[in-house]
Amino acid sequence: MNIYISILSIAFVCFGCNTETSKKANATKAESIEVQTFLEPSFTISEANKLIELPLHCLESEYPNKLGQVIGNDRDLQSPAILHPIFYGCFDWHSAVHGYWSMVTLLKEFPELEKAQEVREILKTNITSENVALELAYFEKEINKNYERTYGWAWLLKLAETLHQWDDPLANQLSENLKPLTDHIVLSYKTFLPKLNYPIRVGEHTNTAFGLTFAYDYSVAVGEIELQALITKRAKEFYSPDANCPIRWEPSGYDFLSPCLEELDIMRRVLSKKAFRGWMASFLPQLKDNKYQLEVGLVSDRTDGKLVHLDGLNFSRAWVFYGLANQYPEYEHLKNVANEHISYSYPNLVGDTYEGGHWLGSFAIYALNSK
Repeated sequence: MNIYISILSIAFVCFGCNTETSKKANATKAESIEVQTFLEPSFTISEANKLIELPLHCLESEYPNKLGQVIGNDRDLQSPAILHPIFYGCFDWHSAVHGYWSMVTLLKEFPELEKAQEVREILKTNITSENVALELAYFEKEINKNYERTYGWAWLLKLAETLHQWDDPLANQLSENLKPLTDHIVLSYKTFLPKLNYPIRVGEHTNTAFGLTFAYDYSVAVGEIELQALITKRAKEFYSPDANCPIRWEPSGYDFLSPCLEELDIMRRVLSKKAFRGWMASFLPQLKDNKYQLEVGLVSDRTDGKLVHLDGLNFSRAWVFYGLANQYPEYEHLKNVANEHISYSYPNLVGDTYEGGHWLGSFAIYALNSK
């Protein structure tokens, strides 16, 4: 028996030594990890003059087009420009909306754009009260009440928000013209959100957190208190209990949004700083590590409309990281992660095939504007 006890004691001692040695080795390895530094991307008039070409190329290109519509009768079988006299280009409705947002944003930020006058003419010619009335009539049909829920809704409100914040007579007129459709989208949010029992946690259009985030920004910008309160309430109900979000499972093959990071982005808005820091300690505690790294979404074929979604993921991850770091200094290191994501996808943007060019510019602009 004494022999067995002695052998067992030696085994425990050796195991303890090996464990301690392993811990020290792992610690040394972690300390030796060098994080590559990526330069912050520039966003100057030079970049703006290149980026404006993307919406200019597609906003008035009717085909190819993915209508995504429900057919109620033969009269619904109309061309995209008849059904959507403003938002008929850029392949689908929501991409046309954020194409207009891109033009408005670039013109607002860089009034000296080389093609500023051309952009202003397109905006003035297309976003008229008559055209908005036809767009609204489409949404008001019973069969279309869920159309573009909530991704397209969110981008429409982002366009309305940017027009509201642009101090320019043209912006004031466009904002007034767009108001009936904007009001309808706000009402649609108010009708839908109380009925949504569970958030949609995907990396594509229907992601609930993304839809809430842009709508929240609009509500704050224009003082839509009722919508702001509703979004705050629903976001807390949906996401407050969440912990240990499995970001290592991301991305899925077609993601252009990060389910974990989009959730972070809305909670950053609706929670107090104290509450948010406590929530983050459970939700994504690893982001506090100043050596945190997240591999970029790798695109294997940019002529594939689905696979190129991952470039969009890189831009949307970047805007979340920039927003977090700008508000909370302890996450400053995440700006480098954002820079890495942009540096991977941005060089492929201008001159890209139509599969990415018709929408990715908006994501790049939003990311660059979030620095």
